[in-house]
This record gives sequence, structure tokens and C-alpha cells, in this order.
Amino acid sequence: MKILLHNPLLAELAQIILKSLSQLYGDKFPETPDNLEQIINKFSRPPDFKLGHFAFPCFFLSKQVGKAPALIGQELAAQLENNRPELLAQISHQGPYINFYFSTARMGKLALEKIENGEYFKTPLIQQAPKLMVEYSQPNTHKELHVGHMRNLCLGNALVRLLRYTGHETIAATFPGDVGTHVAKCLWYYRHKNPGNPPVSHKGAWLGELYSKANNLLEDEKGSAQEEKNRLELTQILKQLESRQGEYYELWKETREWSIALMQEVYSWANIHFDKWYWESEFDSPSLQLAREYYRQGFYIESEGAIGMDLGQDGLGFCMTIKSDGTGLYATKDIMLAQKKFNDFKLDKSIYVVDKRQAHHFKQVFKVLEKVGFEHAKDCYHLQYDFVELPDGPMSSRKGNIVPLMELVEKMQNKIKGDYLEKYRTEWSDQEIDDCAKIVAEGAIKYGMIRMDNSRKIVFDMNEWLKLDGETGPYLQYVHARIRSLCDKQGYKHASKRDWSLLTHPAEQAVVVHLTMFNNVMLDAALQSKTPLACAYLYDLAKLFNSFYAECSIAKAGSEEVKNVRLALSYCVGESMKKGLEILGIEAPEKM
Repeated sequence: MKILLHNPLLAELAQIILKSLSQLYGDKFPETPDNLEQIINKFSRPPDFKLGHFAFPCFFLSKQVGKAPALIGQELAAQLENNRPELLAQISHQGPYINFYFSTARMGKLALEKIENGEYFKTPLIQQAPKLMVEYSQPNTHKELHVGHMRNLCLGNALVRLLRYTGHETIAATFPGDVGTHVAKCLWYYRHKNPGNPPVSHKGAWLGELYSKANNLLEDEKGSAQEEKNRLELTQILKQLESRQGEYYELWKETREWSIALMQEVYSWANIHFDKWYWESEFDSPSLQLAREYYRQGFYIESEGAIGMDLGQDGLGFCMTIKSDGTGLYATKDIMLAQKKFNDFKLDKSIYVVDKRQAHHFKQVFKVLEKVGFEHAKDCYHLQYDFVELPDGPMSSRKGNIVPLMELVEKMQNKIKGDYLEKYRTEWSDQEIDDCAKIVAEGAIKYGMIRMDNSRKIVFDMNEWLKLDGETGPYLQYVHARIRSLCDKQGYKHASKRDWSLLTHPAEQAVVVHLTMFNNVMLDAALQSKTPLACAYLYDLAKLFNSFYAECSIAKAGSEEVKNVRLALSYCVGESMKKGLEILGIEAPEKM
């Protein structure tokens, strides 16, 4: 993988600094690609914009050059000042730091001009990138999809889009759980407790209700004479599903389609597409055969009637792959799935987006893969995250205290219409109002699910997430729509050349500098698998634009030239906001 010098401003500045260092210190710091890369990696943003647009620390040069960092900073600043390039408007030196102010005209030429004509977002960011698979959104059939599932779905989707934008060939995959104990419980309740005929519509959600009732009933009957009978019946159901024959297998085939329809409804609403669907049921029998083969080869051992690998020396305990009743587990299937992924797509890396409760599971799976000799075991990575809770506590499908997703979506869309859109009823068509409500609801959920660090819990609060101020998806969508309206009303027009040097106000320059960092932030977010970096960038961009708009009048700019260049700057913000939201899987409405 090769990261390209995609930021023309920093690339040019790095070349200038490298040449100056070579002139000052000769062979102690020659003009080599390695030294150029060192310089580029050292740039940072000062804590206060008044200190400069970018800062360059000289600490790392001390050993190589043989001088104190502060002295290097003084000498380098003087060298740059004596032959100040067109790129730089001002250079200041503070101890071991050199602070740079870029020329607004140069920033406009190298960045704003390309943002305005769309070239900026087509700039290659990386070459020879590894081929990746991101597996995410592994919902269980026979359960209801609820708001808690959306963190996984939104995180995985945003990561796939970030990776693709930055140049990675990325396969989006899902691995729904369509077999297992939860399915057996649902089918058992359906057959034995005679809940009545299924509803005409929303059958997938109805199955989720049956699962919750089944789980509660089985819990109530623990310790009773019925418990052992229930356990045997559930085992029999699981064996029928594994052997693909019997009355429960036929019932499973029918009810499974109801759950798949619910999944497809959610994915369609969220505008999410998977390149590959792996199904847990596909791996039931084959993964058991593989486990038995590893047992015959001596990789696995038998312990108390179960078969698996002893990982005690690795601090991971016993990884069970075949239970004493002969059925498999998640680990059984994940061990086989990992190998199939790499064989199917010739991957370089496989990323699993799964919550933190499965951290031990994946440590075991990856260690087993390593010990059986799978060469890509080291290329499997678990991207874990914390849970989504409601203001009054955690959700649980088993207990039935969930917020069904599609019910929530309908409720949010109705609230958006009532709070924000009804006033446009005489100006907008009913379809425009419905479309806008959908886009805003989707933006609220998606942004709320990816703006927090993966290590932190998310508390879902519909009213907070739908606000048009603060760090919310609707706020960013509103800023974009507001810029669109502004450009239309003030008569914005594309132009091949502009006098960007007219942007002299600090609020204008703050926006310009921030815009130049768009691709840097998106690349960092992709490489670090941290969507909050991209979210924070867009939120800061919105705040900087609002400050610029408040301090620098467009309609009363003083001259037509200043008005037009400020309009162009506004347009660049709107385009960057739209592209940034698109990368995160969020649509930006043209009007709100």
C-alpha cells in the first residue's frame, strides 16, 4: 500500500522544507523520499488558528542534524523567510516550532478550484491498497430488527464507503444467523404453543415476538419437570435443521423467508447493499465435518464429551467446536467462514464488525486459525464497538424490551413532518415532504450511530437526535440545504478562474484551510476505522461556515467580485458537506 501526496498544499510545503533543510545541513538531511515522508507526517494544526494554518515541529531533526530543536527551528525559519515561496503568506518561529500561513490565492488555486469543479473528490489517495472484506450487520432471523442493530449496520456501511473512497477494493458482506438456538426456540413455540395464524403482513416482526415469548416461557420452566423435555425438543429441532429434513426444517424454510423480507426492507430503507451474503445455515454441516477433520489430524481434543482446541497456554481457555450432543457453535462456523472468505475473494484482510461481547470469541477463532496453519489468520481483524441503549437502560430481544426499527422510522418521519415540514405543505408536494422526512430520519439515525468512538456506549434519544442544532445528522443536512438555498438566491455561477486572494477575513481563511484537509481526514478515518474523525470534520466545517456567514456578508459584500468569491467558497463548503455525508452513507437533501 502506498499513500499518495494527495494534499497539494502540504506536498508543496514539504518539498520546500526538505530543500531548505538540505541547503542548510547538506548530507545530514538530504533530499530523499524517506525524508520527504518524515516531513509530511509531522505537520499538525496549531491549537489556535491565530498561531498559523499549520505547524512543523523540529524535534525529530535534532539527532540527525546534531543541533537543538529550537536552533534548528530558528535557522530553518530564517532560511524559508529569505526565499519565501508563493505558497506562504507568513512564517513565524516559536522555539522548536515553525508556524505557516498559506497564501489564500494559492490555497484557492490548489484546493478550492478543484472542489468547485469536482476534481478534488476524484483525487487518488492511495495506490496498491489491500483488498478487503468488511463483514457487518449479522442479524438473526426469527428475531425483530431493532434500533440497537443500527450501530453495526451504520458503522459497517460507513467504513465500507470510506475505504472505497480512499481507493481500497472493498467487499461488503453479511453473515445472518438463520440457524441456532434462537431459531429452535421460535419454531418450538410456534409449533407447540399454538399462537394462531401468522399475520397477513409484518410476519418477520411477528416471529420476533414469538421468540421473546418462547424465551420467557423456557426461563419460567427452568427447574421444573418440563425443563429436560424442552431441552431435548430444542436439540431435536437443531438436528433437523442441520440434516435439512423433517417438519421443523420445512417450517424453518417458510419462516426464514419472512425474516429475510424484514431484513431487505431495512436495507432498502437505509440504501445499503451487500456484495456477498453468507448464511450460517450453509456452514452447519460442512463446518462440523471440518471440525471432525481437525480432530482426526490431532489439532482438536475431546474434553468432557465435547471437541475443540485447548488454548489454555494462550490464555484463551478451551475453544469448543462440537458440543457433547454433536451440534456445532458459532466458533465452528466462523473458523470455516474465515477460510472461505479468503479463498472466494483472494483477500488481503478481513474485518469483522461485531460488538465487544464477542471479543473473546474472535480471539479464540483467530488463534485456532493460526494453530491449524491458516496463513491469513493474522489478516483477520475484529472491529468491536459498545452497545446502544435507551435512556432508561439496555435493550434485549429475549426480554422483548426493544424499539422495533421500522416502527421507530415511521415515528421519526411523522415527527419530522409535524415539527418541521408541515409549514411547507402549500409549497411542496406530498411526495417531496415524504422524501425529505425519510432522508432526515435516515440521517439522524446514521450520524448518531457513527459519530461516537467505538469504545463508548450510545444512548438513543429520538428527540435529541432530530434537533437542527448541535452535533446531529439533521443539523449537517440543514447546513447543506441552507447553502444550496443561499447559492440559488444570490445567483451563484461556476467560473473557471477566481481571485481567491480576496478572501482575507480570518473567518474566511479558517474555512479555506479546513476544506483543504477533507481528503486527509477521510483517509485517516478509513485507515484507522474511526468514523468519528469524519463526523467531527463535517461538524467543524458546519460551525466554521456559520461563523463565516455571520461575519462576512455575501449580499452586502461591498463589491461584486468579493460577493462572487464568497459565494464560491459557500458552494465549496456545500459540495464538501454533501460528499462527506455521502461517504458516511447519508443523503443531503437539496432543501429542508
